[in-house]
Amino acid sequence: MMNDQLLQIQKRLMVLILSLGVVLLVFIGRLGYIQVFGGNDIRARALDLWSREIPVEGQRGTIYDRNGKPIVNNIIAPSVALIPRQIKDKELTAKYLSDVLNVTFDEMMKHVNKNVSVELVKPEGRKLDVQTAEKIIEKNLPGVYVVGDTRRNYIYGEYLAHVLGFVGADNQGITGIEFMYEEYLKGASGSSKYYVDARGILLENLYGYYEAPSQGMDIYLTIDIELQILLEKALENANAVYQPDQMMGMMMDPRTGEILAMASYPSFDPGDYQKYPQEVYNRNLPIWMTFEPGSTFKIVTYSAGLEEGVFDLEDTFFDPGYRIVEDRRIKDWKAGGHGLQTFLEVIENSCNPGFMEIGDRLGVDRLFHYIDLYGFNEKTGVDLLGESKGIVFNPENVGPVELATSSFGQGNSVTPIQLVRAFSASINGGILYQPYALKEVRMPITNDVAYAAKPKPIRRVISEETSATMRYALESVVARGTGGNAFRDGLRIGGKTGTAQKPAEGGGYLANNYIVSFIGGAPMNDPELVVFVAIDYPKNTIQYGGVVAAPIVGEIFEEAFHILGLEKQPDQIEKEYRWGDIRYVEVPDLIGKTRNELPPQIFFHYDIFGSGEKVVYQSPQPGEKIVEGGHIYLYMN
Repeated sequence: MMNDQLLQIQKRLMVLILSLGVVLLVFIGRLGYIQVFGGNDIRARALDLWSREIPVEGQRGTIYDRNGKPIVNNIIAPSVALIPRQIKDKELTAKYLSDVLNVTFDEMMKHVNKNVSVELVKPEGRKLDVQTAEKIIEKNLPGVYVVGDTRRNYIYGEYLAHVLGFVGADNQGITGIEFMYEEYLKGASGSSKYYVDARGILLENLYGYYEAPSQGMDIYLTIDIELQILLEKALENANAVYQPDQMMGMMMDPRTGEILAMASYPSFDPGDYQKYPQEVYNRNLPIWMTFEPGSTFKIVTYSAGLEEGVFDLEDTFFDPGYRIVEDRRIKDWKAGGHGLQTFLEVIENSCNPGFMEIGDRLGVDRLFHYIDLYGFNEKTGVDLLGESKGIVFNPENVGPVELATSSFGQGNSVTPIQLVRAFSASINGGILYQPYALKEVRMPITNDVAYAAKPKPIRRVISEETSATMRYALESVVARGTGGNAFRDGLRIGGKTGTAQKPAEGGGYLANNYIVSFIGGAPMNDPELVVFVAIDYPKNTIQYGGVVAAPIVGEIFEEAFHILGLEKQPDQIEKEYRWGDIRYVEVPDLIGKTRNELPPQIFFHYDIFGSGEKVVYQSPQPGEKIVEGGHIYLYMN
C-alpha cells in the first residue's frame, strides 16, 4: 500500500517536472524567437519611449526680384527650448532667463515648471539675436538648450512691404507674397533628438541625432527692385510736399501684365509689423482701394467711341462749359468751357461735356459693354492678397444722368489695378492681360526652375488700329494738353490726368477733397512701361491731377528709362506750352567755350568745376532738354 502511494507521488512529481520543463522550454523558445525575430521591433519601441525631440523649423526660401536681386532672405535667430525634468535649480534658471530674455520671473517659472517633455519658450525665447543666444549658451544651465532657428530679413525695410507681406512667430506666411506662396516658400521642419530615462535624465550611453530641416523653394517676382525704390522715393517726396491722407503707385509692363512696382503710403516694416496699425499693414491700396477714378476713366469712353466709329479725331464739338441732362446742369471743369474744338482736343483738354457727348452717341449698352470688356466688373485675378472688385452701375438702372457721369469717370468705383490694366490694354494693341507678381519658382541648391509664369491674355478689347489711335491721342494729351507737366523730351509719354471727387457719407461729394492722379505709358511708339500715381487729398496746392500727379509721373519715367536702358525716341509730338506747365529749354553746345564766352544764365544755371578757362566736358549733353531754371554742369581745364 505504502509502495503504491509512493509510486503515485513519484509519477506525479515526474509529470510536474516534465510539465515545468516543457513550459520552460516554450518560454526559452519564445524568448529566443523574440530575440532573434522581434528584437529590433522591441528596441525600436523602447527607443521611442526614451526619445525626446526639440523641433527645428525649416528655412524659408529666398524671395528675389526679376533680376535675381535678393529682397527677402533669412538670418540666424536661435530659439530657447527647455527640458523641465533636467533643470536642477529651477529658481536659479528662471531668474537668469528672465533677466536675459526680459520677461518676469513668475512668467519664466511657469515655463520651467511645465509638465512636458520639451517646452519652447514662446514668444520671449523665439528668434533671438546672436548676442543673447551666446549669453545663454555660455551659462550652460542644465535642461536649457539653444536650438538653430532663423527669422525673415526684409532687406529693403518698408519698400515693397504690402506686396511682400510678413510671417508670424512660427515662420508661417500671414499676408502678401509670404502667404500666397507659402506652399513654395515653407521648408520642412527637422529636429534634435535625444534619449532620457523615466526620470527625464539624459541617457549618456545612447547618442541622439540631428535631423536637418529642409529649405523652401526660392521665388522670383516680376518686381524690379530699382523701379520699386524709384516709385517709393517719389511718393516719399510727394508726402513731404503735400502731406496727403494716403498715396499709391504702380508700374506694369503693358505687353505682359507683369507688375514691376507697387506701393502704398503710409508703409510699414514687415520685420516689425506689430508696431503698426492693422489698417496700415493690411491694406495694399493699389488692389484693395476702390474710388471714382475721374478723368483717367475717360480712356474707356474714348477708345469705345473710336472702336464703334461714333466720332473721328477731326470731328468738332462745341463746349459751352456745361451740358443739360434731364433736369441737371453738369458743368465742365473749366468755367466758360472750351468752345469749339476737335475731338482730339476734347481728350487733350479733358472736356467733360465732350465725353458726355461720346457717351450719348454710344448709348448705355455699348458703353457698359466696353466697361465690362475692360474688366471693371470683375477682379483682375492678380496673385496678391486682398483684391477688391469695385462697383459698376447695373446697365438696367442707368438713366441719362448715370450715362453722362459714367462717361467722364464719375459714379462707378474701380481699383487702381483695374485702371492700370485697362490703360495697358488701350495702348498695347488692344489685349487685356491678367496682372501677376510671381515670375518663377526655383529649387534650392540646384536652382532648377520648378515653375515659370507666362503672360495670360484674357480677351481682345479694341482693335490694333484703335489702340494705335489711342497712343497718338494720349501722347497728344501730354504734349499739348492737361498732361503737359508729365512731358519729358524724347520719352514720348502718353497719359491721362484724373481729378476725382470723393463721396461724402450720406450722399453727395466732399468739398475741396480730391484724389488726384495720372496714368501714363511710354514710349508711345512702342509702350514698354505704364506708371500710375494717385494722391489722396494733397494739401496746400491746387488739387488737379495735371498739377500734382503728372510731374511726379514724368520724373518717374525719366529715371525709369535710365534703369531699364531705354533709348530716347524720335518723332515725338512737339510740346505746346500752357500756363502752369513746366517749361523745358534746350542745352546749348558749350564745349570749347571760355568763361567769358558762356551765354548768360537766363534759362539755366552753371555749376562750374575746375579752375581752367575752357569747357572740356558738359552735362547734360548739347541738344538735350532740361527744366527751365535747371543746372548745366561744366568741367573747365
